[in-house]
Amino acid sequence: MALLTAQNLARSFGPVDIFDGITLSIPHNARIAIVGTNGVGKTTLLRILAGEDEPSEGSVFRSKGLRVGYLPQVAVHETNGTLWSSCLVAFEELLSMGDELKQLELAMQDPYCDPDILRRYGNLQHRFDLMGGYTYTARIRQTLAGLGFEESDHHRPLEQLSGGQRTRARLARILLEDPDILFLDEPSNHLDINAVEWLEAYLRDWNGAVVIVSHDRYFLDQTARVIWEMTPSLEVYRGNYTAYLHQREERYARRLAEFQAQAEYIEKQEEYIRRNMGTQNTNQARGRQRRLERLLEDSRLTPPQSNTRPVHLRLKIVGRSGDLVLRTYDLDVGYEDEGKALFSSPDLVLERGECVALIGPNGAGKTTFLKTILGQLPPLGGEIELGASLKVGYFAQAHEDLDPSSDLIQEINKVMPNLLPAEVRNYLARYGFQGEQVFDRVATLSGGERGRLALAKLALSDANLLLLDEPTNHLDLPTQEVLQKVLADYPGTILLVSHDRYLIDALATQIWELVPDEERLRVYKGSYSEYREFLAGREQALAQTSHEPEKADTVREAPVVKKGLSRNQRQQLEKKLTALEERIHETETQKGLLEAKLAKPPSDPAKYQKLADDYQYILSSLEPMLHEWEAIARQLHEDE
Repeated sequence: MALLTAQNLARSFGPVDIFDGITLSIPHNARIAIVGTNGVGKTTLLRILAGEDEPSEGSVFRSKGLRVGYLPQVAVHETNGTLWSSCLVAFEELLSMGDELKQLELAMQDPYCDPDILRRYGNLQHRFDLMGGYTYTARIRQTLAGLGFEESDHHRPLEQLSGGQRTRARLARILLEDPDILFLDEPSNHLDINAVEWLEAYLRDWNGAVVIVSHDRYFLDQTARVIWEMTPSLEVYRGNYTAYLHQREERYARRLAEFQAQAEYIEKQEEYIRRNMGTQNTNQARGRQRRLERLLEDSRLTPPQSNTRPVHLRLKIVGRSGDLVLRTYDLDVGYEDEGKALFSSPDLVLERGECVALIGPNGAGKTTFLKTILGQLPPLGGEIELGASLKVGYFAQAHEDLDPSSDLIQEINKVMPNLLPAEVRNYLARYGFQGEQVFDRVATLSGGERGRLALAKLALSDANLLLLDEPTNHLDLPTQEVLQKVLADYPGTILLVSHDRYLIDALATQIWELVPDEERLRVYKGSYSEYREFLAGREQALAQTSHEPEKADTVREAPVVKKGLSRNQRQQLEKKLTALEERIHETETQKGLLEAKLAKPPSDPAKYQKLADDYQYILSSLEPMLHEWEAIARQLHEDE
């Protein structure tokens, strides 16, 4: 039996129909994502299913005793109590049982205690244990840590938290309530990559049903098993988001072929009827006409609608840059008035045609790094060298380059002052701005509209180096798909700051990750998927070295070289020895830094555990290098 079903749902606001005729079913353990263009009614449908709104027509049927958890996109935030106390609300029944157990324990201290009290205590304690009475505090800590809260946040008043933190607090409580169905509207909006990955793992292991509205394509790939596309009718696709894209194209191609075949058949029948009506074949023509009329009335196909293309973006470059686009030396990034760097960077090299993804948690310094590259902020240490013949285009996350008091035409004229008003209107129409909307003030635009306007201006820059700060924020899925394709075809160089892992995985040739705990930039040359595999292998190696005794054959010895080395063999070994010495020096430096941090351990257990894991990893890496260095040095010495 399904947890929830709906029949012929419709919703209108005044004279405007949002959707109608929607019928659906949510089974146990469902993993459903609702996708579609902005304004098609995804949030409205989610609210109706969650019981937060009523349909104009149709009915929703919920199984008896169904427990629903709903996370709205724009939450009504609580301001009473602390973060911890808001999570305790999820365990009110357990807390009440705990109080009753304490009262029974007091009563049991009486030597003449009624045996019924002992039985009540035993039964209640058993229920308390089964319901997680001895583990709920650990669940709260685990959930808050997974969603990015520090230990120091636990007892902060909710009114002191930011809007994004309050949304995460509400999500934590909903997860802890363990409902039968979760309705999540843009759950990843206020989460960094680590928190989103934690939520993905949580939902994969969770036993309830989940219905998600999200613009995070990678998140949908990891969590969804069914896609509902609102067009505004409901199209059902099996699989995750990537599977949906393939099926959607196949379905469109099949429907187009069927429509074209039927149109060709209708044309042939009409031609036969015209040629034969009034001839000796009139009866056959009339028979065909009757059959054709029935087909047109009952079974005529409508032309399938292609996937919505809300923007027609094109990025071109004028003039090729040099092969070297960017290089840094001993770079420290931060603000002078803070007295210390946000992070230090190894020497970086960005070459023409590459796409670098700069990732890391919120507040780590990604935007600061972009502003340092642009020369808007001086580096705290080291230097940045930009290549020759560069023309830089910058997409700012907060769209600071858009003037709230300007209208859309004025914004385009700032980039292209020679365009005629009609040309500007035609250009803006390619980005979804129609009719009188071109005279709207920037201040009145939604986040997605501002993003499209910023892209329209960026496309006119003819830049050969793009610095993009969260370009997919507020864009609906069809627009994100267009932007991804355009960036994939872009002939210049891209430095991309984004939480959009789907976009990163499709484009990036290098990953630069800011690691705040270590105050450094980690560089990986390869795709995002390869980087995740590298980190997973590293964690697995750490786990093995932490829990398994070291085996003698795990130390990689240098190959045995016979006495009497040739000159070339000796040069190769000396070169290898020098490289090992450099690696050993770098690893010992990292070891010293970790030892200094462990001497004054952080109060957060998770941070302390990470330091300990990293230290263990450094030790396990250092020992084989030392063994190899000794073996090669011994061979060289014996050959003298």
